[in-house]
Amino acid sequence: MPIEYILGIASFLTSIIAGVLGFGGGMLLIALLPLYLHPSTIIPIHGITQLASNSSRMLFSITDVQWSLLPKFLVGSLLGIVLFGLLLANIPSTYIPVAIGLYILLNLWSSRFSSFIKRYENYYIIGLLQTGLGLIVGATGPIATSVLTKELTCKNQIIATSSMFMSISHVAKILVFSFIGFSFFEHLSLLIYMVLGSIIGSFVGTKLRSLANNDHLLFIIKLLLSLLAIKMIAAVLTDYY
Repeated sequence: MPIEYILGIASFLTSIIAGVLGFGGGMLLIALLPLYLHPSTIIPIHGITQLASNSSRMLFSITDVQWSLLPKFLVGSLLGIVLFGLLLANIPSTYIPVAIGLYILLNLWSSRFSSFIKRYENYYIIGLLQTGLGLIVGATGPIATSVLTKELTCKNQIIATSSMFMSISHVAKILVFSFIGFSFFEHLSLLIYMVLGSIIGSFVGTKLRSLANNDHLLFIIKLLLSLLAIKMIAAVLTDYY
């Protein structure tokens, strides 16, 4: 099966997961991409796809977006672009899968790392970390989601507002990678399939949100993410040694 079809289906399925839970889809997709794409293309391709996924999910729940939280997050995001953009220019693309894998494993299994990330409840800092780290590890949605869960009581508001935040982070990612010379048009065919899959998946996930058993889905996602993260780290280390 052509890679376009495989990753289009993957985008569809991961967007359904994100539409139902509000997170997890982006991390699952970023864990799959190293199996099919060159390391240097993973983050920008993921950025375009997740922009489609998050922005469409936000539009499908536009009345639930909490716009009052936007200004602080936006200021933090601009700072994150500058600080982490400089770091990105000095990181060999070969090791990006390792950074992604370690981030996923630590976020899932290390209570100390999870507590460290979650304690930054200032939206300036959240914007800086989520958008800045997104340039390097790709999927950082849980950073903001954990804070929104504490402040908002409506699940639809949490998911819609988190989708807005992530849309901003992915726009920043696309701009930065365009600036440093990445050509999105060279991957146009792949992106069309992945974007369409993401938008359709967001629509389906939004409709299924009220029917899902979150506990079962969370366990499956956590298990799959862990296996994929270990696989991508092992692949890089095997090539290195």
